[in-house]
Amino acid sequence: MLNRIDLRGSRRDPRGLLPRAQLDVSVAVERIRPVVEAVHQHGFSAIREATEKFDGVRLERLRVPAEAIAAAAEALDPAVRAALLEAIKRARRVHADQRRTDVTTQVVDGGTVTERWVPVSRVGLYVPGGLAVYPSTVVMNVVPAQEAGVEGLVVASPPQTANDGLPDARVLAACALLGVTEVYAVGGAQAIAMLGYGSRGVAASDGSAGADLLDHCEPVDVITGPGNIWVTAAKRLLQGRVGIDAEAGPTEIAVLADETADPRHVAADLISQAEHDPLAASVLVTDSLALADAVEVELDKQVAATRHDERVRTALSGEQSAIVLVDDLEQGLAVVDAYAAEHLEIQTRDAREWAMRVRNAGAIFVGAWSPVSLGDYAAGSNHVLPTGGCARHSSGLSVQSFLRGIHVIEYDEAALRDVAGHVVALANAEDLPAHGDAVKARFQG
Repeated sequence: MLNRIDLRGSRRDPRGLLPRAQLDVSVAVERIRPVVEAVHQHGFSAIREATEKFDGVRLERLRVPAEAIAAAAEALDPAVRAALLEAIKRARRVHADQRRTDVTTQVVDGGTVTERWVPVSRVGLYVPGGLAVYPSTVVMNVVPAQEAGVEGLVVASPPQTANDGLPDARVLAACALLGVTEVYAVGGAQAIAMLGYGSRGVAASDGSAGADLLDHCEPVDVITGPGNIWVTAAKRLLQGRVGIDAEAGPTEIAVLADETADPRHVAADLISQAEHDPLAASVLVTDSLALADAVEVELDKQVAATRHDERVRTALSGEQSAIVLVDDLEQGLAVVDAYAAEHLEIQTRDAREWAMRVRNAGAIFVGAWSPVSLGDYAAGSNHVLPTGGCARHSSGLSVQSFLRGIHVIEYDEAALRDVAGHVVALANAEDLPAHGDAVKARFQG
């Protein structure tokens, strides 16, 4: 079922040899550019047109009524409620420790630089709703923003025909449990455009500007959350106007395993991510041919028994998934670092030691009892993570995603006088004499 890539004995850079889903976001950008520009120009009418075209729902208003959010929480299955509350509690515990404190550095007598950490004012949190719905993603987006101190939290999630054109009821219930009241039934590129540009309100039925203007969505400062290629393309198009967390691609898991790994566990974990999307990537890196063979046997058995078997089989047999054979764990470590997986499991002897040597991964799951699905829901970590190799340079969503560092510089006269000559010398070296003059002016009669 899985392709095999044999790197044993190879000294080539593995980056060009490893499987990866092929997505051309630049092409998608041009496809969705008219949608984004229409929302910018026409607001609600363009959002309604795009939603009817792509989601099959004709919106009468954008914002989900408060009573619908409350009703979703009331109707929530008790077991799901308990699970979400536990996930929220654990996520808060982890993200609370990420808070930053202001630091003042005494550079010289009379001269200080203070670094302030200031939350953005308003964030748009996107929660997808395509092949699956994700109340857990509400938790992962909202909790770090709340812990950062963001005051304005906006959730956008696609309308569902099965829920009378509102977002999925479990998504709404998660919003209620977190105290989020500004929720919009908008998905896809039009949702990202709405968050970035805002939208005009709906006119009252008599044509006058009525109470429905309260439906108006104000622009946000930062947009976070995963989504499909159209969401990713819209985020790329709006980057600069707003901040974004990352350009999310299809989910991926890499497992670094030796002969001590249980093939049942490895197969189950590869399937768990393949369940997301036919383009999901599942990669096993191992120095054990026996384990590779045993995992293949387990995949055949377990895929046949899973609910979304067709989707899983497509993902596992695609070019983005593979078993990669290596000489030893040292080469395996180099391979997973080159791959820079969104999710990386280490199922080896001395798993923690190997995990602490990894440089590139969105999140690392150590040992047999830390599967990726734990992190998806209730580990306390965040599941909004970099994909497509972006873990080489980017981090997962955190409190830091919603904070800005601002330097506050405060020098008195003596401190400025002491360094004035250096400022003037550097200003002249860069042929910017007015910079130096701005300092000299303070000491001239």
